[in-house]
Amino acid sequence: MKKVRWMMPGLAMLISTYIRAQEVPLTLHDAVEATLRNNKEIILSGFDEEIARAKYRQTDAVFLPQIKLSYTGMSTNNPLNAFGFKLQQQTIAPSDFNPETLNHPAATQNFITKAEWQQPLINPDQFYRRQAALEQVQVYVFRSKRTKEYLSLQTQTAYAQLYLAWQAARVMEEVSRAVDALYIDTHNRMEKGYLQKSDVLHVQVEQSAAAARLAEARSNIRNVSDQLSLLMGASAGIVYTVDTLVQVNIVADTALLVPDNRADFQAMQAAVVAQEKMICASKLNYIPRLNAFGEYLINDRQALGFGANAYLVGAQLSWTLFNGLSTRYKIAEQQAERNKTVELLSYQKSQAQQGLYKANRQLKDARFTLQQTEIAAQQAAEALRILQNRYQQGLVTVRDLLQAQALVSEQKLRQAQAIFLYNTTVAYIQFLTSTSEK
Repeated sequence: MKKVRWMMPGLAMLISTYIRAQEVPLTLHDAVEATLRNNKEIILSGFDEEIARAKYRQTDAVFLPQIKLSYTGMSTNNPLNAFGFKLQQQTIAPSDFNPETLNHPAATQNFITKAEWQQPLINPDQFYRRQAALEQVQVYVFRSKRTKEYLSLQTQTAYAQLYLAWQAARVMEEVSRAVDALYIDTHNRMEKGYLQKSDVLHVQVEQSAAAARLAEARSNIRNVSDQLSLLMGASAGIVYTVDTLVQVNIVADTALLVPDNRADFQAMQAAVVAQEKMICASKLNYIPRLNAFGEYLINDRQALGFGANAYLVGAQLSWTLFNGLSTRYKIAEQQAERNKTVELLSYQKSQAQQGLYKANRQLKDARFTLQQTEIAAQQAAEALRILQNRYQQGLVTVRDLLQAQALVSEQKLRQAQAIFLYNTTVAYIQFLTSTSEK
């Protein structure tokens, strides 16, 4: 039992040394920059932007011609087709009008080189679909920006959690060292007959509890470090250290209204505009379209021959007068989707405003808690100092001293938690009130 007891401080020191050997310093700025550069969600949102831009470029076909080139070889003894082949090859002779030849032609070959051209001229519905595709690009641009803002908030929160975990580990180390020193002093006093064995056993129990809490705090550091690694796109298993002291981000006043030009709101507004463009495009299906077309053909009876040539050009005016009410109800569907998006945007703005009011109240509470914990930590430390002096004089018990030490560690942890809550609340308010111009 004594061997195990004396190994506890050494084990805690070994754990501390092992972790510190793998520590990597990390600032908040570097963490956020790494997240914005390497996070997988941001990379995926960038691909969404690329896809949307590619879809928009596909609508260039509204203005650009379509040109096709083909080469076809055919052979037939069908009377109509055989005679047609000779007409296309411009090789008709008087003998071809012989009824026997017309009714029972020999196998006739035709090799066609064909170039086709189609040119859109007036297609108003396609113009509006092109504008809708452009608005869809803006939707993904704003979504990508909001994703970056959200992941920046997540990184700030994780960094604050890491600071809190390190503070907890430092407090546990202080407690462990203090309890170890108290054990040595208590053990010596027991051997001199000043204290009872129960006092020593009580300190030993506190030693074991302190070592367990220290190990838990160290594991929490690793857990939060892995979380940061995932956000930054780095490999897991790295233990990060934070700045020596994370200053509380004191803000005098915060915004009371959520801005309308926040990136996620801008994305939804762009989606509304895109839906309105699609409604206009569907309505324009009722009006005629005008397109030009042309063909250039080379016909020859020999493969790779370039004998007779001909061309065909024209323009087509088409008008769909009735399509079974499909267009009408498609417009109704698009209008319902547009109205749904408008209502969803209004609802999300209301939610964000409520969240901002709550965050502002939480910020005031956190500021007050921070002030109180600072005072309480100082008072607890002073009370411990007094009890330590009285303990040396034999005026208080070991239990009283352990309780005072526990109170000091508790107040230090509360102070670190207050800093965490205050900083994360400020970061959340900044996230709620960010604008697309930043």
